[in-house]
Amino acid sequence: MSDVPGAPADLLRSLTRAERLLSRRLGAVLADDAISIEAWRVLCLLADGQGHPMSEVSVEASLPPGTLTKLVDQLVDRNLVFRRVDPIDRRRIRAYLTARGRREHARLDERVRASIAELGVQHAADLVSQIGDLIGRLDPARPREHADASGPHR
Repeated sequence: MSDVPGAPADLLRSLTRAERLLSRRLGAVLADDAISIEAWRVLCLLADGQGHPMSEVSVEASLPPGTLTKLVDQLVDRNLVFRRVDPIDRRRIRAYLTARGRREHARLDERVRASIAELGVQHAADLVSQIGDLIGRLDPARPREHADASGPHR
């Protein structure tokens, strides 16, 4: 793409290609259970047990609200997710994993982790952390904490 190694276009191309290939690989792992990548993202977010507002789930799953509603409806029909009115702000709806959803998430998480381990990625946690830091610097909607000339501190 560029004659200069490490050019911005190379970074964009590499990250895009890696995301597409990893999504394809994990999609094949999840397909046996009829779980899409988008559904997997929702299950992963809800796995913390705290329940999340649908607006937050929409952002984290990178899905428009209407598409997310249809997806969550399907997960509700499969008894993986349930929704409740937020006890503090009754205008909001929060989504949670059911007991079955927690079991399914744990089972699928093992399969996904095994598939990623087969790739032999060294220091995957460091890679995730570096990508997370990059996302934090690129996302204008994310609040910046204590930014100075060297960038935000976490």
